[in-house]
Amino acid sequence: MIIGLNFKKLHMEKKAAVDGKVDINNNVSIKDVEESEFALGKERQKGITFLFEFTSKYEPDIGEILFTGELLYLGEPKTNEDILKGWKKGKNVPKEIMTEVVNTILTRCNIEALLLSRDVNLPPPVPLPKVKEA
Repeated sequence: MIIGLNFKKLHMEKKAAVDGKVDINNNVSIKDVEESEFALGKERQKGITFLFEFTSKYEPDIGEILFTGELLYLGEPKTNEDILKGWKKGKNVPKEIMTEVVNTILTRCNIEALLLSRDVNLPPPVPLPKVKEA
């Protein structure tokens, strides 16, 4: 179960004016997986910290958004052990856990990127719904 997501770095940069067609490439990557201890109430529990990086690159080179952070995951001791062994062996995490982790990161980062892109006058990094003429 995911118990939290914290941003460590929020970077946005507008390098040039938006002119013409803009391609936006979003990417999430897991940089590391570490064992960690969480204080939940009065008890301390062992869990997993997923260190991640989220990027939105605007092409041609007109801007970028970069976030780094950590996602806190609390699983059963055996599950945590399997995650750590798989990561150390070949940077593998069970698919069902990785899907949950990446979807949570994408949701939080896309919302934050949407808000921050407005502040530096870049197009939204995710497509927004539009009304079409009938």
